[in-house]
Amino acid sequence: MKHHHRSKQRSPREALGQLRIIGGKWRGHKLHFAEVEGLRPTGDRIRETLFNWLAPELSGAQCLDLFAGSGALGFEALSRGAANSTLIEKNAFAASLLKKSCAQLKADQAVITQADALQWLESATPSKPFDVIFLDPPFDANLLQPCCDLLKRPGLLSKDSIIYVETDRSQPPPTTSPTWHLFREKTSGQVCYRLYRCD
Repeated sequence: MKHHHRSKQRSPREALGQLRIIGGKWRGHKLHFAEVEGLRPTGDRIRETLFNWLAPELSGAQCLDLFAGSGALGFEALSRGAANSTLIEKNAFAASLLKKSCAQLKADQAVITQADALQWLESATPSKPFDVIFLDPPFDANLLQPCCDLLKRPGLLSKDSIIYVETDRSQPPPTTSPTWHLFREKTSGQVCYRLYRCD
């Protein structure tokens, strides 16, 4: 019985969900993701709206997906013409599935890094600033504000960078740098999502 109990404990960590890439060259391709605590893929309707908003910005863009989870945002951006995506994921199992997705898609332009997002931001020295940043942390983890603060580090953002922020609708928006200007905002169910542009 003990052994059975242990295997029950382990199975949720190994459970898989799946979603589809909505548009672009990998349209319809399934991504498998780890059903681990705090990992909440951005819903299809929100992704559809978000990538309609981003359509003029993605061609040749350098993207950063800081809480990559399923890879839905980082891979969708690549599918629609981004030059590359850096996907940061803390959970080891989730990161290993991202690497599998990367291999299946032959996504040479994706870099998967297993790391804590805040620690990564504190030390990152990208060769080019990021044009599009996806900030979609677990809602109850209080990570959004520290990420916004760390993105002020030189070299991470360029003039005209776009930052996507997803929060619970009951959460106030983060306090952002004076150079960030909110230019899109929408609520869908329990989720509020916003786009900021740097000047």
